[in-house]
Amino acid sequence: MTTANLPAIRARHAAWNTGRLVGQKRPLMPKLVWAIRVRFQLAERHRDLALFNTAIDSKLRGCDLIRLRVADIYTAGQVKERAAITQSKTSQPGRFEITAGTRASLKTWIESPQMFG
Repeated sequence: MTTANLPAIRARHAAWNTGRLVGQKRPLMPKLVWAIRVRFQLAERHRDLALFNTAIDSKLRGCDLIRLRVADIYTAGQVKERAAITQSKTSQPGRFEITAGTRASLKTWIESPQMFG
């Protein structure tokens, strides 16, 4: 058999996740959560702090978190104490309480001039 008739031999590429931890990750420790919050506050990243706090409070999946609208959590000049959203994966309503710290960060972000600009 000549080499012209042999199938093409290709170098095998390394998998994209070689050497990476895959699967479920460990939950964030409270110490790390507070460290992230402090860094966002010091950097004056109001939007990031508001999203992070909302994610921690609601325990929503990322796809559901980014579908939240301001109207879902903010009415009549105040942030609601409780909110509900229909989850995309389960089609069940996800209800959650918004803590005082999260309400404060959301209000700061919503009322900041950079939100709509």
